[in-house]
Amino acid sequence: MGWVDTLKGQVVGLDTAPLIYYIETNPTYLPKVDPFFDALDRGEFTAVTSMITLLEVLVRPLKQGNTVLAQRYRDSLLNADHIMTYPLSQSIAEEAARLRAIHNLGTADAVQIATVVLAGASSFLTNDIRLHTVPSLNVLVLDQLK
Repeated sequence: MGWVDTLKGQVVGLDTAPLIYYIETNPTYLPKVDPFFDALDRGEFTAVTSMITLLEVLVRPLKQGNTVLAQRYRDSLLNADHIMTYPLSQSIAEEAARLRAIHNLGTADAVQIATVVLAGASSFLTNDIRLHTVPSLNVLVLDQLK
């Protein structure tokens, strides 16, 4: 898949939605996210995300009492070889505040973007069209990828 090939050797930011689509095998998005996660598993690039992702992916499994799915998310974010999940730090908080002030982002989105930017990501995989406003990052919106 062409867009995945362009990520080789890079650090790529990972938003919550693509992970949910992959783990829960969403039939609409699996054809787009499967090649991404396959390449990630092969070590073709590294993904970075924030603990916001863990917070967001655990809500539904915890509401449903689905401990197996909750553990699968934990393993994916905390134990995967090529995914780094960063805790909130002072530098991330300050960068997130700056991003909120300049780009009018919500707190969760600002923390995600601040985390991946400070971790050295050049691209950010999401399905949130509103995040295209951050000029220092190549925002890859799943619905716009071919």
